[in-house]
Amino acid sequence: MSLLKCLAMAALVCGASAADWLTVPGGRGPGSGKRIVLVSGDEEYRSEQALPQLARILAQRHGFDCTVLFAIDPKDGTIDPNQAGNIPGLEALDSADLMVLFTRFRDLPDAQMKHIVDYVESGRPIVAVRTATHAFDLKTSPTYRRYSWNSKEWDGGFGRQVLGETWINHHGRHAVQSTRGIAVKGQEQHPVLRGIARDAIWVPTDVYKVRLPLPEGTQDLVLGEVLEGMRPSDPPVAGAQNDPMMPVAWTRAYKGARIFTTTMGSAQDLLNEGFRRLLVNACYWASGLESRIEPRSNVELVGTYEPLPFKFGGAAKGVKVADLEK
Repeated sequence: MSLLKCLAMAALVCGASAADWLTVPGGRGPGSGKRIVLVSGDEEYRSEQALPQLARILAQRHGFDCTVLFAIDPKDGTIDPNQAGNIPGLEALDSADLMVLFTRFRDLPDAQMKHIVDYVESGRPIVAVRTATHAFDLKTSPTYRRYSWNSKEWDGGFGRQVLGETWINHHGRHAVQSTRGIAVKGQEQHPVLRGIARDAIWVPTDVYKVRLPLPEGTQDLVLGEVLEGMRPSDPPVAGAQNDPMMPVAWTRAYKGARIFTTTMGSAQDLLNEGFRRLLVNACYWASGLESRIEPRSNVELVGTYEPLPFKFGGAAKGVKVADLEK
């Protein structure tokens, strides 16, 4: 079934409408014919700003057809990341070639959650960003509760079992210590790192703690060097925070599908060219297009991009998806 038909059915069955999601048609490029569904919904890191920008880069610079989904307030149709129980349009995943997931502690109803679970269990690829390690907190869903970040039935839920890790803790000091991404020795030639210089990745988000080593079959790609402050010129912290350094990007497989996870990520992080290239390269790799990754491909921002700082309660108020199309 085509993406448009899936979304049309969503509108009929669930009362959703095309006003609830952003469609960015692909132009010419290596990604032509591939459909990416980008799922936002976190209260802090402004995924509702980051994923539309990433979609525009992937579509207009690289040819992918992109659909961005949002947490929507059903009362007025505005984008509200604090609405943990509603992401209209997840039917788009039924015909997607790649899911980019950037959600946090979502408590979705079974009718919506089913499309995510069916996608994951079908063995299709995932690119997961930051809070996707703790994407779900399913208090109202007995059907899919094992996907919750703290599942005991399925140790660590979706995060641990599919992506490689669930939420553990902050490792760097949140909003105080930023992150320098450093390629793992021996992985510098991995396709996801193509065209990214050793010191090119710097993001204001802090390093997340993970349990070392990550599960069998996981390949660390980027380590997070904790910096003393919130500038790229700040020196690394001395001591245990960087010895050992935590992986902040890795790959693995789930049911044969390629999985890329990074615990870096906020709307502000996308201002860094190295991080943008990491995400774009990851989408190529996960889609099986690693041979088409060019080290100097265009990953420039599209249009005006002024991301809000990451913080709870910091989302723009009263924004509708139609406002993002202007």
